[in-house]
Amino acid sequence: MKAILIVEDSATTRALIRAVIEEMNDYETMEASSGFEALKVLPSREFDLIITDINMPDINGLELINFIRQNDSYKHLPIIIVSTEKSEEDKKRGIALGASAYITKPFKSFELQDVIRKTIDS
Repeated sequence: MKAILIVEDSATTRALIRAVIEEMNDYETMEASSGFEALKVLPSREFDLIITDINMPDINGLELINFIRQNDSYKHLPIIIVSTEKSEEDKKRGIALGASAYITKPFKSFELQDVIRKTIDS
């Protein structure tokens, strides 16, 4: 079973993303409520994917991606950004930092599921 780390400061959005992933049956999830918490959780196991928000307290999603891409242990990890930030500039910045995909909120369940499958299986 593949493991996905959900990094999102909103408990409601974390629960929604977890429910969407659980519908897929092929993945298990762990959650972090901030970028800082994600950095503490990352070494606890091997993850196949990280889904992160951008706007979070302490370490934001873009800073988290930057750290992951500079760390030899994690730089291979695919990352999907799920954010309310909708501008092309935000999307380009996220992809330039190393995100594999960028989805804007609100999203449809099938949209997130499709991107997860394409990102993990590519």
